[in-house]
Amino acid sequence: AMPEKRPFERLPADVSPLNYGLCLKPDLIDFTFEGKLEAAVQVKNATNQIVMNCADIDIITASYAPEGDEEVHATGFNYQNEDEKVTLSFPSTLQKGTGTLKIDFVGELNDKMKGFYRSKYSTPSGDTRYAAVTQFEATDARRAFPCWDEPAIKATFDISLVVPKDRVALSNMNVVDRKPYPDDENLVEVKFARTPVMSTYLVAFVVGEYDFVEARSQDGVLVRVYTPVGKAEQGKFALEVAAKTLPFYKDYFNVPYPLPKIDLIAIADFAAVVSLSLSLQHRETALLIDPKNSCSSSRQWVALVVGHELAHQWFGNLVTMEWWTHLWLNEGFASWIEYLCVDHCFPEYDIWTQFVSADYTRAQELDALDNSHPIEVSVGHPSEVDEIFDAISYSKGASVIRMLHDYIGDEDFRKGMNLYLTKFQQRNAATEDLWESLEKASGKPIAAVMNTWTKQMGFPLIYVEAEQQEDDKVLKLVQKKFCASGPYTGEDFPMWMVPISICTSEDPSCAKMQILMDKAELTVVLKDTKPEQWVKVS
Repeated sequence: AMPEKRPFERLPADVSPLNYGLCLKPDLIDFTFEGKLEAAVQVKNATNQIVMNCADIDIITASYAPEGDEEVHATGFNYQNEDEKVTLSFPSTLQKGTGTLKIDFVGELNDKMKGFYRSKYSTPSGDTRYAAVTQFEATDARRAFPCWDEPAIKATFDISLVVPKDRVALSNMNVVDRKPYPDDENLVEVKFARTPVMSTYLVAFVVGEYDFVEARSQDGVLVRVYTPVGKAEQGKFALEVAAKTLPFYKDYFNVPYPLPKIDLIAIADFAAVVSLSLSLQHRETALLIDPKNSCSSSRQWVALVVGHELAHQWFGNLVTMEWWTHLWLNEGFASWIEYLCVDHCFPEYDIWTQFVSADYTRAQELDALDNSHPIEVSVGHPSEVDEIFDAISYSKGASVIRMLHDYIGDEDFRKGMNLYLTKFQQRNAATEDLWESLEKASGKPIAAVMNTWTKQMGFPLIYVEAEQQEDDKVLKLVQKKFCASGPYTGEDFPMWMVPISICTSEDPSCAKMQILMDKAELTVVLKDTKPEQWVKVS
């Protein structure tokens, strides 16, 4: 049985952010940071409290100033640590309208590899030092600053970092100003341009020592790969991939890349290859290739990682899931399209053969077990995300999207993707919204088909019997749930809607017939198929 789910409430909608002005000053020796938040917010319903997400942060002062009126100081900070929330109480009611919320706070540069954390590295001369880096997905932005840390609560961000003047400071956007810090001549304040409207989990910043290589993609986006000092040469392959990949996605989705630049960063101890926002980070091994001694498989791996991460710029960042229930779609989609992209940019890799072993068969192995789970699992408390996300979400997710693309056909698939990305850009969407766009573009029952693959676990085995009737072949198809433990004996008869194509030896490369199997048994007649001709069903 599933463990008892904790009751979980999303944040109240009384107050919401429009823009976060955030200045952070990390201390790379004591592993703490000071922060100042000045957020432009909108009070939608009069209230005397503001509830935000906040974890491992101490608030020193907080105040709210309605536009054109004086500042009111919060009189109480009530931390609900269990729920990672804080309630700021005010002595009088905050009326409807816009205003400025100011919070001064301190936090810890933790060693848990989440939130704003410290990352150990060695200098070329052998000294041990620390960088300060972020990892916010799914719900750790709240460890770096108090915020409305839900993917559907989007805002713009103006970020500044106060850092030692010999360090590199990076964030999602380009640097617009760099000036000496008044209180300490060894520090500088680095100010970044305002971001587009985005979710908190996509915010990223890094303070450390890096070299970089850079290039411009055909469409003028500045691409940089940051590497540990002295390893810039090893970032060149990832750079080449990124510069080829951006134009591919732009053409494929027919939607331009939303920012002037993109950075990929190789961070020494990064444990998971996940996208960190519009500035991306990866463990070193995932991005760096030694030009002198690297095998083709490690190049393919780098190409796929870059392809996956850049896909998120459109699918995840430009359009973001409404809630974590839909995270499988972000990840499954990126895990599929990374192969499409690499196949386009590097046809010599024959990369789809890798897909079969890396994702397709892996998903089948797990999904044939009795303890499998559906791809789409409803998430309440975001802490459930980690429990739910596994190879089923990624690999089965990618495999069913590959099947979907094949069923719809590339042209209509691209049309539907463009429809979806244009309709929801800078907003949030759910899985159903994508199915609806693809349905519009293709005229096929996408939602009905996909629900059988995402909302129930397992997959069918299809038995085919052929019988020759004069010049026709008659095929009888029966579907049954496949189980690794032996024949399926459940009371229910799970059913899938299965796109099937049938070809014959007459023309092996072309489907003679395409059908959608939407019941337990189906009989198909292949006209003019002689006894000696073979038939392939896939």
